[in-house]
Amino acid sequence: MGYVSRGSKYGRDTRYITTRVTADGRDGYAVEPGRYRLVVGRACPWASRAVIVRRLLGLEQALPMAVAAPVHDERSWNFDLDPGGRDPVLGIRRLQEAYRARDPGYERGITVPAVVDVPSGKVVTNDVPQITLDMSLEWTRYHRPGAPVLYPRALRAQIDALNEVVYRDVNNAVYEAGFAGTQEAYADAYGRLFARLDRLSARLERRRYLVGDTLTEADVRLFTTLVRFDPVYHGHFKCNRQKLTEMPVLWAYARDLFQTPGFGDTVDFDHIKRHYHLVHTDINPTGIVPAGPDPADWLAPHDRAVLGGRPFGDGTPPGPVAPGEAVPLGHNPLP
Repeated sequence: MGYVSRGSKYGRDTRYITTRVTADGRDGYAVEPGRYRLVVGRACPWASRAVIVRRLLGLEQALPMAVAAPVHDERSWNFDLDPGGRDPVLGIRRLQEAYRARDPGYERGITVPAVVDVPSGKVVTNDVPQITLDMSLEWTRYHRPGAPVLYPRALRAQIDALNEVVYRDVNNAVYEAGFAGTQEAYADAYGRLFARLDRLSARLERRRYLVGDTLTEADVRLFTTLVRFDPVYHGHFKCNRQKLTEMPVLWAYARDLFQTPGFGDTVDFDHIKRHYHLVHTDINPTGIVPAGPDPADWLAPHDRAVLGGRPFGDGTPPGPVAPGEAVPLGHNPLP
């Protein structure tokens, strides 16, 4: 599969399906427990946002989840992890089928996360930034007792502003560097990435979380890039000024989040490494998957609690991972 266009910079297709699942059903899709299926890939940072938020809010029963295989071809994410290679609820082999059920002529990206309407088999939305916000704002009736407030009204303007620059200069910049078709495009993305990481490091030097004194949507969005930094972005995407482990503040911050229930227990390092190194064949034509780095380092003490802050605010941590949703043994350093 080709991801690099020689002579040009990388441009992400953000023409999402923007239909929303809302409490009042104003777009034709009302919040209803069990009606929808959240399709994710644990390798994908955008999908991982949804996995983390869903777990923090306790939506496992209300919004069941399907996990796609980490390796796919140009025909889209598949369900090779499931018996018979089909999702047991949707009955499909590839996520592409749900997109084309919605629009037979669909020609945009077959992306995760995607919310699929089970009765019709159609994708409702793949609007990455909105999906997790709607989990916080529209699915409140089904939040677990003690669920944190990840998008508090008083802090939304700050969260939105930070999310915008983190998306531009971190979340997407690693891809712009990795898929750059010119030296100039690579240099621009590389420069923006590390300049922003330096600013974020300065911001987090004396505060435990990005906005306020509790976990918010902003922390989730930064974490999913940081946790992939050394396994794939540093080498595979040539984001190699420093490893995350060589940026003391961000490394401690990332470990703090990883060791917080709902974050690290959703991370599958095996899927992450296999996806990037086996799917991006134009960057890694040999298909060799690196053996390192050692994920056990994520369990080292972070000492961030001295900065104060309350991870869940007035709420509580999520309970054990739901049956059938645990990351396979050996794919993650957590016991």
